[in-house]
Amino acid sequence: MTLAVDLQNELQSLANPAQAKVLQRFFKTDLGQYGEGDVFLGIKVPIQRQIAKKYSQLNFQEITTLLGSKIHEYRLIALFILIGQYDTGDDETQAKIYKLYIKNRKNINNWDLVDLSAPNIVGKYLLNRDRQILYKLALSNHLWSKRIAVLATFEFIKNGQSQDIFALSKILLKDKHDLIHKAVGWMLREVGKRIGEKEEEKFLQKYSSKMPRTMLRYAIERFRVEKRVFYLKKK
Repeated sequence: MTLAVDLQNELQSLANPAQAKVLQRFFKTDLGQYGEGDVFLGIKVPIQRQIAKKYSQLNFQEITTLLGSKIHEYRLIALFILIGQYDTGDDETQAKIYKLYIKNRKNINNWDLVDLSAPNIVGKYLLNRDRQILYKLALSNHLWSKRIAVLATFEFIKNGQSQDIFALSKILLKDKHDLIHKAVGWMLREVGKRIGEKEEEKFLQKYSSKMPRTMLRYAIERFRVEKRVFYLKKK
């Protein structure tokens, strides 16, 4: 048997149907919801991280197969493996992982999959490279591509760079999806936390009155009460 088959067999042996039902409700998998069709085994994330380390030597073909699965845990573990391989890989390996990620982004199709992987692969790869791909993703009609673009900026923010999250936030001000509002607000909040409130307020002073309320609430969550009230009254 291949490593990938061993991995799948081990995951099936760990399945928890009761927990799976809870997760399928939490990640909105019903008809018409954002996670429609997503299937869970009910395995907790720390256990998935352990399994990803155990099967860290999977090749790209096996990882791509896992990413194509309807089973959520298969896709998340594939991403954990990619992150590990990216962190230990040379420049050529990192480029291949980035390209594989972008090519398969439609299978990175729930918010936890995006949030746990986009900064660690897309963000790290683009940190010292051209970032136009993020603007193409943000302007697409694909929910998860847009969230990938936003979350990739987390790595930039950690390195003191706010220009891209500001530019992407401006593009996404009129987006209709709550998951984009939350993601943008979260990253703006991280600017305030990691770079400084004055830096975050450069954007808020211009655009807070145009921001969806959820986006604004996430962005100002760490502000003192008086400042939160000030921005909310501008809505």
